[in-house]
Amino acid sequence: MSSPLLQLFQHQASGGVRERLCSTLRLAINRHYLHADQQLPSSRQLAQDLHLSRVTVEAAYGQLESEGYLRRETGRGTFVAISIPASPSTLPARPQPARFSARGLQVLATGGCQDPPFPHAFAAGSPELRAFPHDTWRRLSSSVQRSLGSAAMGYGDPGGYLPLRSALADYLALSRGVACQPEQVIILTSSQQALQLLAMMFVDPGDDVWMEEPGYPGARNAFLAAGAKVQGIAVDTEGALPASGSAKLMYLTPSHHYPTGVTLSLSRRLAWLAWAQHNQSWLIEDDYDSEFHYDERPIPALQGLDRHQRVITLGTFSKSLFPSLRLAWMVVPPALITPIGQARSVLDGHSALLPQAVTAAFLQQGHFASHLRLMRQLYRSRRDRLLAQIEQRLSPWIMPIPSGGGLQLTVKLQQDEARLTALAAQEGLLLPRLSPLYAGPASQQGWMLGFAALTPDEIVAGCDKLLRLLQRES
Repeated sequence: MSSPLLQLFQHQASGGVRERLCSTLRLAINRHYLHADQQLPSSRQLAQDLHLSRVTVEAAYGQLESEGYLRRETGRGTFVAISIPASPSTLPARPQPARFSARGLQVLATGGCQDPPFPHAFAAGSPELRAFPHDTWRRLSSSVQRSLGSAAMGYGDPGGYLPLRSALADYLALSRGVACQPEQVIILTSSQQALQLLAMMFVDPGDDVWMEEPGYPGARNAFLAAGAKVQGIAVDTEGALPASGSAKLMYLTPSHHYPTGVTLSLSRRLAWLAWAQHNQSWLIEDDYDSEFHYDERPIPALQGLDRHQRVITLGTFSKSLFPSLRLAWMVVPPALITPIGQARSVLDGHSALLPQAVTAAFLQQGHFASHLRLMRQLYRSRRDRLLAQIEQRLSPWIMPIPSGGGLQLTVKLQQDEARLTALAAQEGLLLPRLSPLYAGPASQQGWMLGFAALTPDEIVAGCDKLLRLLQRES
């Protein structure tokens, strides 16, 4: 019996001698080398067989007795105390698939979300991380951690770190015309979490929810997962067309429509606000990249025009700072502060305190505004470089949709989008497809070409590959 134990013991590479012996005996019992009620060698005999001290073997036997693996009987010896069920001798040819709910199947049907690699032509929605002020961030992180000490390690307010909420309220008032108190700002992990939280709180199965067509798939997924009936609202050059009827929610990207880049006109904004008030519906305003407008000042947020407290505005630091920060924000009407805060506490408690505190200092000391100014200049030059490449070299095949901002440029395509996208992937190009953003039967083929995270040379190199592909497949 000790020969198999010796072999097992010799293969236990880590830990002290006693722990290695304990692991050996546990493994022997689990693999059925030792069975229930089988007597083990005496501590003297096992010590001799394994070349160990008797004290070590006694200690191991005592440890495994306390764990329930062994029992020791005075005058009789040491015995295996448990029986490990044997694995079934015959297994099904294929594992039985897990049974998910109808909502779970809807979520799985979306294919999930996969963040793009960095940097990669032409991954959409990626900010330039190489130009981030890393030294400033490290200095602030160290300073904030020293200042907060152990207070940064405890539980936080579900609504968020108050200095960050105050700094955001000030910033949004100045830059976006958002009218709010710090208490109305809720800090979250992501804008997707905000959408799922709102869907959970407002949508019952079968409720009508409207959103732009084409539109952001993350919002559609959140609403579908809550059991909503999602209806697409057409978009033209002035944004989402006003519609008759009622819905529980209307999701909008008014500053920079996703994915076309169209800005919702003032008349349309007023029309949607009147619709929300008349139907007692909620407008969800996703202000996802309003910081990056290049040709003109962005129109203030829809929330600033709201006189009846029907707008919920949300945004994220993933584009303006960096994705792994995992911080976003939501501005809610006063009546929703307590309910949304309570719901957030149930969902995941609160966002990590230390990143919130560092971000608050970054805003309060003016670094955020400086960083955005630099990024606007950088991204505008890169957008212009991509537009020039398209106009000079790629225009026979693709046509850009005019857009004054954002981190990607949407282009229309007349050829087979799915086939070309698959071929491009073989060439190392990532071309996010446009047609899946349409839920209805009518769709436009095209791509969303990310440029913000690419240097001018990387943009040209990506266009070189794309040109060769399009020429070859024409």
